[in-house]
Amino acid sequence: MKPSLQVRLSQHLALTPQLQQSIRLLQLSTLELHQEVEQMLEQNPFLEADEDAAGADRPMALPDEGVPVAPADDGGSAGVADRVSEQAAERVADSPSDAASTSADGDGAGMEQLDFGASEATPDDWDSGHDREDFNSLSDSSGNRNGALDDDDSDWSERSTATPSLAEHLRAQLHGMRLADEDVMLVESLIDSLNDDGYLADRLEEIVERLVQVLSGAPLTEATETLSASLVDDTADAIDPALLAEQALLREDLLDRLRCALGWLQSLEPTGVGARDLAECLVLQLRERDTTPVRDVAIRLCRDHLDLLARRDVRKLTLALGVDEDMIRDAQSLIVTLEPKPGRRFARAEANIVVPDVIVQKAGRGWKVVLNPDVMPKLRINDMYAQVLRQHRSQRTGGGGDNGATLSARLQEARWFVKNILQRFDTIQRVSQAIVERQKAFFTHGEIAMKPLVLREIADELGLHESTISRVTTAKYMATPFGTFELKYFFGSSLNTEAGGNASSTAVRALIKQFVAAEDPKKPLSDSQLSAMLEEQGIQVARRTVAKYREALKIAPANLRKDM
Repeated sequence: MKPSLQVRLSQHLALTPQLQQSIRLLQLSTLELHQEVEQMLEQNPFLEADEDAAGADRPMALPDEGVPVAPADDGGSAGVADRVSEQAAERVADSPSDAASTSADGDGAGMEQLDFGASEATPDDWDSGHDREDFNSLSDSSGNRNGALDDDDSDWSERSTATPSLAEHLRAQLHGMRLADEDVMLVESLIDSLNDDGYLADRLEEIVERLVQVLSGAPLTEATETLSASLVDDTADAIDPALLAEQALLREDLLDRLRCALGWLQSLEPTGVGARDLAECLVLQLRERDTTPVRDVAIRLCRDHLDLLARRDVRKLTLALGVDEDMIRDAQSLIVTLEPKPGRRFARAEANIVVPDVIVQKAGRGWKVVLNPDVMPKLRINDMYAQVLRQHRSQRTGGGGDNGATLSARLQEARWFVKNILQRFDTIQRVSQAIVERQKAFFTHGEIAMKPLVLREIADELGLHESTISRVTTAKYMATPFGTFELKYFFGSSLNTEAGGNASSTAVRALIKQFVAAEDPKKPLSDSQLSAMLEEQGIQVARRTVAKYREALKIAPANLRKDM
């Protein structure tokens, strides 16, 4: 083949770093966004937190062509500019990000080497071509849209630590007991092995191995030293068969003492803490009750036949225990009153709190969406650094050398970061408002009135890409009169109805939940019966689909819902 030259025309999309950052910020959750902001505040000297954001009524203009710069008087002003520029350069040099490939002009004329994109306004592909140049502070944006911040969150951290943890509650009881130091150390090692539900997460043999490693090395605490001295007598020689045999005896002795320590732990409040499985947890609680025939049968049920009890197999239980069905039912009623997770009430409630990104409010006959000011970062450009940098560039030719180019790039980076965050919240608000307009019936009648909705409908309405809607609705939450929901909750597939219309899968799940809640506990509804009841409502749903929705709602099958 002979080599030849050909000319071809083709189109391709090049994502500039600015657009890449916009897309990345859009898909971050609230927690991830705040982590990103903290990282940017550490790296970029031109970006700072706006401490007075709550009471700010003025827009904060970023240094640009519209910002006047004081003329230079003499060499003194230039010296101040040099010093401030050097301070900013030192902060840039100390930051972990690399800004060596920057140009000399920070306003965008020479930013090609930095490859952040052109300085002039270019439409954003994911935001319908609307590129805003209003670099106002984020706090002012949130204040104009949502009003003043709530002053009730000042002592949130204090309230979050008011309830002691399970470990703190147990240690407080332990220190009130008259135990030897080595026993206290063993009980504390068991407390450290508890999970959030109050169960012992590690086997006793595993805890023994960790203790042997501690005792074989340097003692860590006074209690460990006391225990080591009481169990190990001058075993500092090299490893030999005698030492190995002594370590085996140490393990056996430790295991015996650890079983005793487990008994001390299980005697503490809440009852059932330190159990190794559900059966042991329930038995520990039953033993605290008054001795009755029903309690004895309940202990036997939990200890030996918990699987049959879960399947509600009354016939096999009566044969295994030799009692009548009434006794089995009374024992089951007693077991239901027990706490399967003793550590539940000590769990940090704030760990499960979801902070909404947007809030739905009543507006006349409709509903409007406002951004939650508590989740919006309060940022602004450092005016002193930015204006001194412009003054420094105007007094020196060539942009002030490498430091001037680096600082100019950082200033532009800070501007883009603020703009992309503003754009992120604006897009979230627009998508949320479009969802609210499509699901008006939900905010009046609840989930049973939810309509079918797919991402493509919102994307076509707002002129955005479907992947953008997917990013916006992931890990973003909306506060409604019926609770806080993820934005994806308002999307659901459609099911056919007899009238020729469509019903939302979310509304169908709500109907299934209502049917199950109103059923007779002695005759629970099967999946086929639920499908027939939906058919009566004009919604055509197969039995397999009903089973799938029921499992998604975490509703047990009919045989497990039936009362014994």
